[in-house]
Amino acid sequence: MTRIVYLNPNSTAAMTESLVAVARRANPQADILGWTNAGGPPAIEGPQDGDAAVPGLLALLLEAVEAGADAIVIACFDDTGLAELRARAPCPVIGIGQSAYVSATLLGHRFSVITTLAVSVPVIEGNVAASGFGGNCVSVRASGLPVLTVEAGSEATRRRIAEEIGEAGRADGATAAILGCAGMAALRDDLAARSGLPLIDGVAASAQLAPALARMAG
Repeated sequence: MTRIVYLNPNSTAAMTESLVAVARRANPQADILGWTNAGGPPAIEGPQDGDAAVPGLLALLLEAVEAGADAIVIACFDDTGLAELRARAPCPVIGIGQSAYVSATLLGHRFSVITTLAVSVPVIEGNVAASGFGGNCVSVRASGLPVLTVEAGSEATRRRIAEEIGEAGRADGATAAILGCAGMAALRDDLAARSGLPLIDGVAASAQLAPALARMAG
């Protein structure tokens, strides 16, 4: 059984538990673990938070390797520390943002990313461009909701995210929306019912991609 370790760059353990539950439902055949960066910021909102999270992620990387990880997933849509961990890991390391972009592209979609705060938009736009998916991305939209508000998942939060998804289809011509925050993963089915646009969640996508990459790397 393939062992996948999800590393949450932020210090909010409830988010780790939520996203691991999503990943396990997406791939019950894998051995999926989730670890929290206890020394990181409570949420990753912008590049400063991302930079602050990297030292803790590097420490967790060593623990994941010792625990026999066949693949490691960065469980933040900003793909925080992806390059640094990949350079040091003996196994595949992927991000949930990267997994979502790949999946949307393979499915033939022109996608919009629906994220949290405006401070995250330049980070995501940079990641999309650097990964070579700029031609498929029609927009990156900020909902104006903080990460931990999204994680709490209130009715008002779900309505707001669904509104932004709808606008991505109507105004931007997106054929699918990517959920641009790990905290949105558990809301996917509800948001899909509200919006009517195909939704891609990087947590679930990475749970499928990581074992395949581990097999190829092995």
